[in-house]
Amino acid sequence: MENTFKGSKNYVASPELMNAVNIAMALKKPLLIKGEPGTGKTMLAEAVAEALGKKLIIWSVKSTTKAQDGLYVYDVVQRLYDSQFGTSGVDDIAKYIKLGKLGEAFSADEQVVLLIDEVDKADLEFPNDLLWELDKMEFYIPETKETIKAKHRPIVIIPSNAEKELPDAFLRRCIFHYIEFPDQQQMEKIIRVHFDHVDETLLMQAMQAANGTALIQYEPVKESEDAAARRNSCPQDADML
Repeated sequence: MENTFKGSKNYVASPELMNAVNIAMALKKPLLIKGEPGTGKTMLAEAVAEALGKKLIIWSVKSTTKAQDGLYVYDVVQRLYDSQFGTSGVDDIAKYIKLGKLGEAFSADEQVVLLIDEVDKADLEFPNDLLWELDKMEFYIPETKETIKAKHRPIVIIPSNAEKELPDAFLRRCIFHYIEFPDQQQMEKIIRVHFDHVDETLLMQAMQAANGTALIQYEPVKESEDAAARRNSCPQDADML
């Protein structure tokens, strides 16, 4: 299967977005995606996986998420419990090591798409703690003295809602793309993709409503000051497309 993203049957991607995805894959860099709510940032990973015939692994980041969670977890409590009740095999530490989502992506027998969703919800140090793993595509498990190396470099897609500033060192390792609010022509394509038998009158009403929303949001300066700030929050350090 061709390893080039051209959109999918359920996702209408602009030429600029398709270009950004393909460049990120060619350069083997994470793709950092920003854009207004509802522009399809998170759905992009699903579309890429569907279009390229690859498995999608989703790492949903929360405010309490640590980078270590994505690598592996050592279940020391279960091991202690097993040792108290005489369960066999308690000396085999590997039994108590569970790979996280990044570990799963590295261990996959085929290339996968890894979605690291809402990365800016986590602690400020979270992105920096992943620099080595994203660069070298490997990590070390001291409990088993084992190094997990990626069998195939995953396609990493990282949506951001610009809730926090991301570290410069992290941004420099990413390809950056801002998803624009769809124009009328693209909006019509999106509606037809999701509602293939839509009534034409209803379609025109939806288009007028969407156009009115766009005018409210973007005229006379095309976009709100907050949106402009979010757009400009990282291109200086990331490779912007």
